[in-house]
Amino acid sequence: MSDIIHDDYRLLQVISRFGISLGFGNQSVQTACEAAGVHTPTFLAVVNSITGAGHGNVEALVPQVSVAELMRYLQRSHSYFVDFRLPAIRRKLIEAIDCSAKNQIAFLILKFYDEYAAEVERHMDYENQHIHTYVQSLLDGKMPGADDSYGKLAHQHHDNHSSLYKSSDELKSIIVKYYPSDSDTQRLADTLMDIYIMEEDLFSHCQLEDTLFALAVERMEQDVRDSNADASPAPSAADEAAAALPDGLSEREKEVVRLVVSGLSNKEIAERMFISTNTVMTHRRNIARKTQVRSSAALTIYAIVNGLVNLDEVKV
Repeated sequence: MSDIIHDDYRLLQVISRFGISLGFGNQSVQTACEAAGVHTPTFLAVVNSITGAGHGNVEALVPQVSVAELMRYLQRSHSYFVDFRLPAIRRKLIEAIDCSAKNQIAFLILKFYDEYAAEVERHMDYENQHIHTYVQSLLDGKMPGADDSYGKLAHQHHDNHSSLYKSSDELKSIIVKYYPSDSDTQRLADTLMDIYIMEEDLFSHCQLEDTLFALAVERMEQDVRDSNADASPAPSAADEAAAALPDGLSEREKEVVRLVVSGLSNKEIAERMFISTNTVMTHRRNIARKTQVRSSAALTIYAIVNGLVNLDEVKV
């Protein structure tokens, strides 16, 4: 285990996020993992992914991975960034810049950093609340919903990653280009180094989510779907009739109907359901096709008649 740390210092963070303590002497990777109760193949898959040893062959690593173990690793990573790394850099930044009222550039840099830290926290909260909740349902052997999929949830997730990269680049650029030359250059350069190192760490984290974790979850998703299909009894005629009402709308489409008649815009519906505005518009086209209802007023009447909403939920 000590050899892999000497080869790449970044693996110190990997070890801590798996809950493996230092002081393992000359233990092998497997022995150190087993002593900490860590799934060794998952640990090695993450190591290979971060160091690049598994680059271009991520799919070959997927069968070895424990999704539960990998998710715990990602959750500890979230805690590290939000609870430790970002606050620590903020403290160093305050020490490095002149935060007096006369230095507006310093004030704006700190404000921009706080906005960036808040963006990272929102992104990781989204993952914890939606991505990981969905994956936990799969681990429990349940498909969260017929219209749900990891791919749909991860679409927003991937866009958030791109936004984080842009915000980090802006932060570094502002400090490098515009901070006054009479600053404490050594402290500021040291803080910038921490920002660069954190950015590299965050990039590796996001890459892991977009590749190894995504592929492992999609594989498990298919396994759960196949297992449920094999175990489910054939639906009765009554069940099929109930599922088809009204006009074959899916649960997702019914939810869109309820939100439309409650007065929400497409953008607000997208935010409420954690989907894109384009997806909302697709749902609305499908609803119009299935119900033969075009206007919002007619859709409101349709929703009341078919019991999708109560009268007091409707925005007139």
